[in-house]
Amino acid sequence: MSKAFTKENDPDDDDDGAAGIPPLPAGGKNYITPQGYARLRDELLELMDVERPKVVEAVHWAAKNGDRSENGDYLYGKKRLREIDRRIRFLTKRLEVAEVTDPSVHHGRDQIFFGATVRYADETGDERELTIMGIDEAESAQGQVSWISPIARALLKAREGDVVKLATPGGVHEIEVLSVSYPPPSPAAG
Repeated sequence: MSKAFTKENDPDDDDDGAAGIPPLPAGGKNYITPQGYARLRDELLELMDVERPKVVEAVHWAAKNGDRSENGDYLYGKKRLREIDRRIRFLTKRLEVAEVTDPSVHHGRDQIFFGATVRYADETGDERELTIMGIDEAESAQGQVSWISPIARALLKAREGDVVKLATPGGVHEIEVLSVSYPPPSPAAG
C-alpha cells in the first residue's frame, strides 16, 4: 500500500481539544455548574459565529494570492482552522454529556457535595480552602479542584468536623474539615 493512503497520527488531530484537561472517567458523569456550562457554551458560540468565519475569510483571501505552499497567511489560517474545529468538536462533545448541577441547592448544609467550598486543616495545622468544581471549569490558581481529584474524592460526603484520610504519593495524610459552604440560591431560581 502506498504511503499516500495511510494515516499517520498527528498530535494536532487529537480530539481532546484542551491540553491539561483530563478525560472524563469511564462511565462517569461530566458534572458542571450552571456558570461553567454557560462559559463553555459561550466559548462554543463565539468560535462558531465569530472566530471561525473570520479565519475562513482570511484563508479564502490568502488562497487567492497564488502559491499556497509558501503563503504564510494561508498556512497559518489552515492551522488555526484545524485548532478551532478541534476545540469546537471538544466543546460540543463535553456539552452534550454535561450534567448541570447547581451547588446552591445545598446552601446551608454542612456536608460536602459537588460545588462546595471547603476550608480544611492538614496535620501540621495549615489551613487551606478549595472549591469542588467540574473537570472543564476547575482552575487551580483560583483554589478550585475537579470533583475527580484525589482531595475532592476524599472530602466528598464528609461533614464539618470530620477527619478524612487523603492518599498522596508521600503517604496517607489526615485532614480535618473546618467549614463547608455553598453559594446562595439565585433570586431567579427561588
